Amino acid sequence: MTDAVDGRTFRDVLGHFPTSVVAITTTDADREPRGMIVGTFMSVSLEPPLVSFLVDGSSHTLRTIRTAGRFCANALAGNQERLSRQMAGGPHRFEGAVWQESPLGNPVLDGIVAWVDCTVEKTVELGDHHLVVGRVRTLRVESMKTPLLFFRGGYGDYLSRSTLLLDRLVGW
Repeated sequence: MTDAVDGRTFRDVLGHFPTSVVAITTTDADREPRGMIVGTFMSVSLEPPLVSFLVDGSSHTLRTIRTAGRFCANALAGNQERLSRQMAGGPHRFEGAVWQESPLGNPVLDGIVAWVDCTVEKTVELGDHHLVVGRVRTLRVESMKTPLLFFRGGYGDYLSRSTLLLDRLVGW
């Protein structure tokens, strides 16, 4: 066994683990929206209510989040692949995106599944990434849409068999 792991192999194998697609949003000092896409959003603790995500240490949005001390995690819906691709990079991440302000002043994107509004509790440098831990201040389910997922290098959405069965029984 060796300690050296080829970067391409690492990415290929981990691409077989499905991840959520979450837009992390905040605003800068001029109240302009800033954001990025992460595939690592997770709950950490119930008491106190904490969540976290990982982000590349060189991210401009990370610097804005650290300065603002707050962020909102937006769970994208299955029909928001285009928005995800737009927010994943480039200078015009919010161009054409409709959003409202959260109670903490973060962008909550229209059409999402749910959102979680947080203050930054802690950031930890881990290799070339940072783990950002947020204390949940408020949260809400926005719709019953299916979530957008990323798996094997591509986007898709999730619909469980039990949901399909239940919808048929209810007549939806």
